[in-house]
Parts: sequence; structure tokens; C-alpha cells
Amino acid sequence: MGLTKERKAVLEGLCKQFRRTLLDTLYSVQTGHPGGSLSATEIITTLYFEVMKVDPKNPTWEDRDRFVLAKGHAAPMLYIALAEKGFFPKEELKTLRQLNSRLQGHPCALKTPGVEPSTGPLGLGLSAALGMGLGAKIQGKQFYTYVLLGDGEIQEGIVWEAAMAGAKYGIDNVVAILDKNGVQLDGPVDQIMPLGDVKAKWNSFGWNTLEVNGHKVEEIYDSIQEAHRLKGKPTIIIAHTVKGKGVSFMEGKHAWHGKPISKAEYEAAIQELEGGR
Repeated sequence: MGLTKERKAVLEGLCKQFRRTLLDTLYSVQTGHPGGSLSATEIITTLYFEVMKVDPKNPTWEDRDRFVLAKGHAAPMLYIALAEKGFFPKEELKTLRQLNSRLQGHPCALKTPGVEPSTGPLGLGLSAALGMGLGAKIQGKQFYTYVLLGDGEIQEGIVWEAAMAGAKYGIDNVVAILDKNGVQLDGPVDQIMPLGDVKAKWNSFGWNTLEVNGHKVEEIYDSIQEAHRLKGKPTIIIAHTVKGKGVSFMEGKHAWHGKPISKAEYEAAIQELEGGR
């Protein structure tokens, strides 16, 4: 069964709220990564507020679902979701990337409630997620592990080594989601290191492969439910997204991978978001 109209509206409302919170936060601290956080908004929101079983009062609950932010630079959006769920106070968001803050520029499992493995060096997250999935199978646990990858990230060779292992061991309790926004730190992915037919690549490595509009919460939700039904091998959902989604002057621009937001840019972005674009 898919999302009801009511739940779809709730999730879309949260996405709008989270985009505003992201801009408020990054403007206030004058640091952080807006582009990749905005492209991942619907994915992270759907996971945390419709799919995953987590308990903010017991972050280390053995049977919780796990989320691995392999593209660790999108940490601001993860922190916003965790704060909304109640893992830590929302006021703490304004300490992002500040000295002695629990909210590091990339997720830190040692400091931040709700963060699973520490991530940042691109390419490591998929291996960690598959290890969690294999461990769950060995222990007879029923939880799922979800891992969010960037398309610049999958230029890393370690991703494909992990992909082979995932297929070999039939780790079907891991669902990878590729935030395919087409832009990485220094420019378009197709110019820096073309990936070719990404779906064909993952299929050839033995994965179930689905494709969705990564800004449609209902498509993300439905694809995750389908991934749960597909047994015998892991699944990757290729989510087609826009870097900087929701703020027109950021959309598709590699400069907004990580860049401070000026007062004029902040005001323009907020006006655009409030206009319901």
C-alpha cells in the first residue's frame, strides 16, 4: 500500500520546513554544504518519518533500522531530521561545525546521538552498511540498513568492491539509495569522471536496480517497499535529483556544494521557499 494523501502532505510539509531550517542554519554559521543537503531532502525525510524504526530515547536499541550517510557532507540535513525526531535539541543545530559541537561537518558516531558509522571519506559507507546487513543476517535480526550514496562518490573503486560483496552474500536487508544529482564538488559528474549507464552497471554487479524521481516522496516510499519485497540480493534505488533543489540560483551549480550564504542570497532563497516553489 502506498502513501495516503495525508501522509504525503505531511512529508512534503516537513521537506519545506527542513529546507528553510537548512538555510537558517547554514546562514547563521556561515559554513556547511547546501547543495547536496537540498538534493537529499526528500530521501532523508521519507526514511526517517515514514520508513525507519528508530527510538530517539534509546539510540542504540538493537533492533533499530540503521541509516548510513555515505555522502557525509550532507550531514546538515541528517542533523535536521535527527533533531526533529528528538535525538537532540533543535537549538543545537546552530552549533554546526563550531568548536566543541557534537554536530561535526561530517557525521560522528562518537559524538552525535542517532548517527551510525562516522562518514566523510567518500566510498566507505556502502561497505559499512553491508557489514551491518550481513551482521544482522548472522544474528537473525530483522532490521534494515539504508545507505545514501552520492553519484560523485561512486567514482570510488571501493564502492564497486563493496557492490560485489553485497551480491555475493545476498545481503537483501540493505537498501542503497543513490542521490543522482549529476554534480560534484568541482563540476558536473559527466565532465569530471563519466559514469555511463549507472543502472546497467549496478545490474551487472548483481543488484536489484530501481529508478525514481528523488524529489517525489511517494515514489521514494514505493520503491523502498518494493526493495523490501525483492529477496536474494541487495537493492539500489537510483534517485534522480537536483543539486540545490528548491533554491533556483543554487540548482545544478557545483559552487553550492559547499559555500557560505550571503545575506542577500539568504533573503532571496527564503523568499523563494516561502513562495512555495
